[in-house]
Amino acid sequence: MIKVLISSIFLGIGLAMDACAVSMANGLNEPKMKFRKTLFIAIMFGLFQGAMPLIGYLVGCQILTKIDWIIPWAALIILGYLGGKMIYDGIKGEEECDVKSLTLKVIFVQAIATSIDALSVGFTISNYKLLEALVCVGCVAVTTFGICLGAVYVGKKFGTRLGNKAILIGGIILSIIGIEIFISGMFF
Repeated sequence: MIKVLISSIFLGIGLAMDACAVSMANGLNEPKMKFRKTLFIAIMFGLFQGAMPLIGYLVGCQILTKIDWIIPWAALIILGYLGGKMIYDGIKGEEECDVKSLTLKVIFVQAIATSIDALSVGFTISNYKLLEALVCVGCVAVTTFGICLGAVYVGKKFGTRLGNKAILIGGIILSIIGIEIFISGMFF
């Protein structure tokens, strides 16, 4: 069980990188974000990063291999749209960040988009017993939560310093993440 725990923590760190970058972009986008929203972002990303491998584990290899081609496209479209909107707003040069742009719906969509590639992790742990799989997804969720919580604060700190350019940078980051997920999903 110790081996499962240790490998699950490292798996969680690897899976959390996309969510970490998006969390940081959220902090850049909204440097005066309240603690409740920061906590909500970290919870959502942690929840979805843990849930997707669990779904993959429960559904199994058979069905996931049939829909695996959708994952890179979904991430590209969703993160590309969100990033493009932020880039547009950043170029438009609004005086204040549009705090309403980071709604609960947007956070929910970001959490799905950054965790959808974790679905395939479910069949890498398909040889685990149920308890081991639950420990694994729990570690992934908690690790992602912690990383994202810290990332939002880092983004907020830099967002305060960067002012209006923070929205533009956040949009570029989201777009790059979407492209990276697409390229790695399609070609690697």
